[in-house]
Amino acid sequence: MSGKNRDLFTLADEVVDEPSFIDFLCALAADREDEILKESISPSSPYGPGANGWENGTIEDFLGTAAGWAEGSRNGMPLYEVPANPWTRCAQILLMGKVYE
Repeated sequence: MSGKNRDLFTLADEVVDEPSFIDFLCALAADREDEILKESISPSSPYGPGANGWENGTIEDFLGTAAGWAEGSRNGMPLYEVPANPWTRCAQILLMGKVYE
């Protein structure tokens, strides 16, 4: 199954090295492109996430949110354990830039 058709959370958790990280980045980019297309046809409410769940639609919001979540979860959270693999952690940080508010 291609990364584009897989759940991004599962894909992020499966990142273990540079090639799998690049696959994740491609899937995340494809997901954003898909949302932009869907939103151009039928816009979502401005008070919630977009069609694919994107909470942060600008690069500055995306990166700022990812960095904020990374800082806040550095030592784990009640429902989140920091993975031992830094590639996995990086993928999870970027994914949270999509969904975290």
